[in-house]
Amino acid sequence: MLFAQFYGMHNEKNFRKEFALSIWAGLLITAILSILSLLFLRPLLRMMQTPDNVFPYVISYLTIILCSLFATYFYNLFSNVLRSVGDTNASLLFLFVSILLNTLLDILFIAVLHMGIAGGAYATVISQLFSACCCYLYLRKRYPMLICRKEDFTFHKTLLTQTLSYGIVSALHQSSLYIGKLLVQGAVNTLGTSAIASYTATMRVEGIVNAFSDSGSQSMSILIAQNHGAGNKKTVCEGFHHGLLLLVLSGILLSAIMFLTSPICMMFLIGSNDEQIIAPGISYLKVISIFYVLCYIGNAFVGFFRGVGKVNIPFIATTVHITLRVILSYLLVERLGLPAVAIATGIGWICVVFVHEFSYLKYQKRINKSY
Repeated sequence: MLFAQFYGMHNEKNFRKEFALSIWAGLLITAILSILSLLFLRPLLRMMQTPDNVFPYVISYLTIILCSLFATYFYNLFSNVLRSVGDTNASLLFLFVSILLNTLLDILFIAVLHMGIAGGAYATVISQLFSACCCYLYLRKRYPMLICRKEDFTFHKTLLTQTLSYGIVSALHQSSLYIGKLLVQGAVNTLGTSAIASYTATMRVEGIVNAFSDSGSQSMSILIAQNHGAGNKKTVCEGFHHGLLLLVLSGILLSAIMFLTSPICMMFLIGSNDEQIIAPGISYLKVISIFYVLCYIGNAFVGFFRGVGKVNIPFIATTVHITLRVILSYLLVERLGLPAVAIATGIGWICVVFVHEFSYLKYQKRINKSY
């Protein structure tokens, strides 16, 4: 969000310095994370109780992905720069190119060349690297004044401190979310391969629904960050309220669609009529759809707090959510099966909204006193 704030301030010099800092610091951190992930990959998968029959495939896929994290980092960096300046159309176009290329390469590597699970991993890496190159070339042509130069690659203590304070908390936020998902997957793994297949299918459905929520949150954070940087307090508040309303309406609509189409989605994704796999997935989707509007509300608050620089608040809320989700999943999954994970997730979202609402009212009260 520092990019959007600097862009809102019309501070191109600091924008370029932040760009340069993000490149060298990001590469260093990505390399460290790749090495650590590869070292702890096998123990982590064992801790998750990954079934032996899928263990070699998971190792093969993740090893390739983890060795190529730099491609993912550069794609995310350049696309985030595009979004920070409001050029969401280009960002969306390159995302579509990435998805299309990934699909075509999946067909080539897996169906034609018979490379198996490794082929899927290579397809993902190549498509992300290609999209990263496209994003960068577009940035050079469309926004040359924002591209970092040789003189921007200097040590800037204040900017580094500010970036690390944002970056570390944001990284902890995202990592806690994914670590929580891994731990929940461990609870699901105790139910056997049928439950794993069912849960994997539901994650694909949720991935589509979450895409709208995440996109709305990112759009809000960019709008709010730009206006926060420019000192437009009124626009910040209006942007949040309008964004919250849109996300609530979207959440209600997509929750209803998820509930009604859950049988169709499961049969399509599973590719068979196996009730042992389909039935738990349908139950999971129907239960979690009841809570999904809370996820959208939570993401609206995430967009607001990131935009104004209070990244610690989403981290706290997510930590509360993940803690409850993991504990309740393990406590309930043996008795209730897959729907237990949906119930645990929903209860976590209730707590997330409460933490965000309390923090928002407290923040607004403090801001009003300063004016």
